[in-house]
Amino acid sequence: MSAFVPPFPHRPPDRLSAFELIRRARRSLLEIWTEKAFETQFMETKLLARSVFVCNSPDTVQEAFSQHAASFERKSPQMRHALSPLLGDGLFISDGETWRRRRKLVGPVIHTSKVSLFAPVMVDTIVEARDRWAALPPGTEIDALSQMAELTAEIICRTIFGRQLGGGHAREVVEGFSDYQRHVGQTDALSLLGLPDWLPRWHGRALYRSVARIHAVLDGIIADYRARGASGETSVIGHLLDARDEETGERMNDEALRNEAAVIFMAGHETTANTLAWAWFLLSQAPDVEAKLHAELDTVLGDRPPGLADVGRLPYTRAVVEETLRLYPPVPILAREATEEETLRGRRVPKGSLVMVVPWVLHRHKQLWDRPDHFVPERFLDGSPEPVSRYAYVPFSIGPRVCAGMSFATTESILSLAVLAQHFRLRLKPGHVVEPVCRLTLRPGETLPMFVEKRERKVASAAPPAASACPHLAG
Repeated sequence: MSAFVPPFPHRPPDRLSAFELIRRARRSLLEIWTEKAFETQFMETKLLARSVFVCNSPDTVQEAFSQHAASFERKSPQMRHALSPLLGDGLFISDGETWRRRRKLVGPVIHTSKVSLFAPVMVDTIVEARDRWAALPPGTEIDALSQMAELTAEIICRTIFGRQLGGGHAREVVEGFSDYQRHVGQTDALSLLGLPDWLPRWHGRALYRSVARIHAVLDGIIADYRARGASGETSVIGHLLDARDEETGERMNDEALRNEAAVIFMAGHETTANTLAWAWFLLSQAPDVEAKLHAELDTVLGDRPPGLADVGRLPYTRAVVEETLRLYPPVPILAREATEEETLRGRRVPKGSLVMVVPWVLHRHKQLWDRPDHFVPERFLDGSPEPVSRYAYVPFSIGPRVCAGMSFATTESILSLAVLAQHFRLRLKPGHVVEPVCRLTLRPGETLPMFVEKRERKVASAAPPAASACPHLAG
């Protein structure tokens, strides 16, 4: 099995002072975790005026996010204030009655059962990206992070909004999200000091310019959809336009619709793009894993693109995606605010406390994983004893607030990796140092320069397409 240890920030050996913790957090939220955190099951500390509890074992994760989910449904003040300029009262950061009603409206239209409707569009879009790479001169340098962001933005737009985004608009969205993360505050000092939510938080002009770029694209898509109608398309936006609140009978207004569109765009393109970029980097550093991936793709698919039914026939491809999500979870810190007093592991959790599940730490916990910092996709194959519990592996969160688009994102990642890795391998630019950086999401830095190399394949005979695969995808 692979012995590759991918990069992670230096872990301080001892507990940090409040000042040092905040200083590090402002730079990257990954730098605050000490070596001891990766062995501890439950942590309690005080950060300025806030009590902070970290659930770092399957039983405490289950207790907080499943058994007592109602007490910890509200996202942390930092997350809410960081994202509210962009998402408003969108599903990702809303809570209470707003969250429950929106979940009922949005959840069904991006449910697992809908993936079969969107898979053909995903594959068509990925094949177009494959053909663009095929037209590049040998050894062309690309920014893999940007390329994956534009690909996933295009997939989201075609599946969710039923229209082609186009290169210019795709770049606007991708650059808008990048700028937003660059300028958003990492810490909410006012909340840590115990000051109320209604007190305004300061955001610079650069952040609002990023918001304006993203909102302009989304408003244009929604306006265009309203003007031309559904035209027989299957799209989430059409369902959201028609959806009615089961209690009031009302439809979402334009602002609510844009907020949910922004949530879907952020969750659907940003996090999947990061996962794919990380996967390309990991494969470039682990030739034995890359060889096994290529062997599976050549055997199962040959020269044809995959269909949805092939996803279940690509266990190693899925394992590469799942191991990437373990090492580099797109949202590496899941923080909630206690809306009432609660008890965790017998300890009193006061109302207003921060309760965290930290996939970045949980997924590398020394008591839960064998060689936790190594890149070993085999741990996700059938017969492996890992993960020890579904509460030890939570890249999409868990409990009532589990990501509604989990199946969509996983399928998209597997299909993207399969189609592109059939024909290409990517090589990291010599001398480039990859450093994981977390602001809102976990990225391999600002850019990921890689060289595109065409694969020379020897495909003797591939398995025939599954009977339920979409016929037009087999060509």
